[in-house]
Amino acid sequence: MNLILRKASDRDLDFLDQLEQVAFSEAQQSSRRNIKKGINSDFQEILIAEQKHKKTPVGAIVLFKYSHTLRIYSIAILPEFQEKGYGAFLMDYILDFAIKSQMDVISLEADANNTKLIAWYENKGFVTKEQKEDYYGVGLHAVKMEYHIEDSSSEKGIKNIIVINKPHNWPFPDVNAKVITVKDYINQPEYQNNSDLRVFNLCSSYKYQSYGYYVSLLASARGQRVMPSTTTIRDFRILNVIQTATYDIEEYINKALRKIDGSTYSLNVYFGQTKNKEFKKLCLKLYQLFESPLFKVVFVKHEKWLIKDIQVLTLAKLPADDLENVYEFARRHFNKKRYSIPKLKNYKYDLAILTNPNEATPPSCPEALRKFKDIANKKGLFVEFITKSDTDRINEFDALFIRETTNVNDHTYEISRMAYAEGLVVMDDPWSILKCSNKIYQNETFRRHRILTPKTLVFTKNLFDNSMLDKLTFPLVLKQPDSAFSLGVTKVENKEEAVSALKSLFKKSDMVVCQQFLYSEFDWRIGVLDNKPLFACKYYMTKGHWQIYNWQSDEQDQSGDSETLNIADVPDKVIQTALKASALIGDGLYGVDLKMVGDKVYVVEVNDNPNIDAGIEDLILKDGLYEKVIDSFINRIEVAKNIQNIEFGGK
Repeated sequence: MNLILRKASDRDLDFLDQLEQVAFSEAQQSSRRNIKKGINSDFQEILIAEQKHKKTPVGAIVLFKYSHTLRIYSIAILPEFQEKGYGAFLMDYILDFAIKSQMDVISLEADANNTKLIAWYENKGFVTKEQKEDYYGVGLHAVKMEYHIEDSSSEKGIKNIIVINKPHNWPFPDVNAKVITVKDYINQPEYQNNSDLRVFNLCSSYKYQSYGYYVSLLASARGQRVMPSTTTIRDFRILNVIQTATYDIEEYINKALRKIDGSTYSLNVYFGQTKNKEFKKLCLKLYQLFESPLFKVVFVKHEKWLIKDIQVLTLAKLPADDLENVYEFARRHFNKKRYSIPKLKNYKYDLAILTNPNEATPPSCPEALRKFKDIANKKGLFVEFITKSDTDRINEFDALFIRETTNVNDHTYEISRMAYAEGLVVMDDPWSILKCSNKIYQNETFRRHRILTPKTLVFTKNLFDNSMLDKLTFPLVLKQPDSAFSLGVTKVENKEEAVSALKSLFKKSDMVVCQQFLYSEFDWRIGVLDNKPLFACKYYMTKGHWQIYNWQSDEQDQSGDSETLNIADVPDKVIQTALKASALIGDGLYGVDLKMVGDKVYVVEVNDNPNIDAGIEDLILKDGLYEKVIDSFINRIEVAKNIQNIEFGGK
């Protein structure tokens, strides 16, 4: 949709006046004086719809904002621009605006004789509630119509689950949620196999690879709604991401804190609310950006108020005086909560490729990087290679292509998340990095969707007992959940070796992956882009070693041989399994590692940021491989630029 929405200003008065005259009957028209008052009203939201490139205004919406109801006062498109789907575009925005503002109802009035318009509203989900006699004048009747935003607590089958280390510490009775332990959530089948759960993670710590971290990770893998998500947990630790994400609400921050004396202020946000009513709007805005049940925002004032830090709160950290308010907010929250996804912003056609010139084993060699740049330039994309030192320039670009080994716990994730917050098209996107970086997430996801993997168990530190190894068949492979390039992966031949390896691994993570050892001469690597196969390779095990990489070797080349094949020459079962597995991660660029043992295909893992090196992965497609990747970026940028470019926020 080549359309954007922006807030109206006084310079739009002539257009809005013209629109009233051509779109509505005389009895329905607003006066020029009332239009001007509406533009400057806190109660009204007037938005102009205009064609993106021509900046031509084509329509407008006028919304009245009540406590729990969003009223559509008018919605209009110039006659010459009708029948193009613009009306549906405006209605989608109105629904999204109502959800974000936590409204219960969208209401409107329509001419009772305009059956075509009424049918259009009915098709959008509106229901006629009553007829209003003489509404527009004598004999000019209207119908009142309403759209009720579904109360999420009434969603069929959805249940609220509160996961907490010590359930007896939950002090609030009579909330619409079941309180369970971390142990039960991780191990009980009723929570493993039910996607109709809304999980509220109130663990005592969200530290990386702690139980709190894994509760959110597993919930996501199980297809459950979870708060806070692992993305939110990570975002709270990255100041640049916080400041980028909150840039658009600086006006709210400074308006809310204008009467605060001093240079620092802290605000606790409980389920999107606060006991300080004057900060209600600000809390809602913060909560829409950072969906976490309980968090604290620290503001600092220099020339203006800025966010210095955001901290996740646990029950133990709540002030005693706030508990009564928290209980009331929790009760309301569990009865009604809606979720929404922020929209992307749009920028110019420039591509940043993130690299690390000092990386020993980068995902793309210099020749491959040169090919990416040359082909992008030919297709109209300007390319600049950047490093982590260019983080503060990320909003200069349209898109970000990460060609540095990613890790959820370093700058690559931070830059990816920041780029997404700035509206860039990102590959690898932060969610793919999160999902691909953790074997526990993938195991849970593949198990749930019945994708064959080597037989896998997950050991948890506080629940593990050496006797658990007695019934297992050796050799086994033990993996640190965020292992990559065969690092953090250990093959153990017996129980004694396993106990020793687990002791070491538990020092780094509360959970460890234990997998059946499957021998094969090579692993398949299927490159996938946009849910389509991109390349196919056989990666052979290093000579005399059980892995592709042998980091203990003294040889200069520590990896095995490779063989690149035409997609058509790969067993169909391998391709289809790879596509199914990668689709569960996303629609970006992935490398799916598989083993074929007999007639069975096992998914080992899905990797974001797969290797694309000149003379290996591009051996079959040649420059065509680079063209496909660049074409994907162009298509994604075009889609992003045609999505609603909406400046959100009330007055």
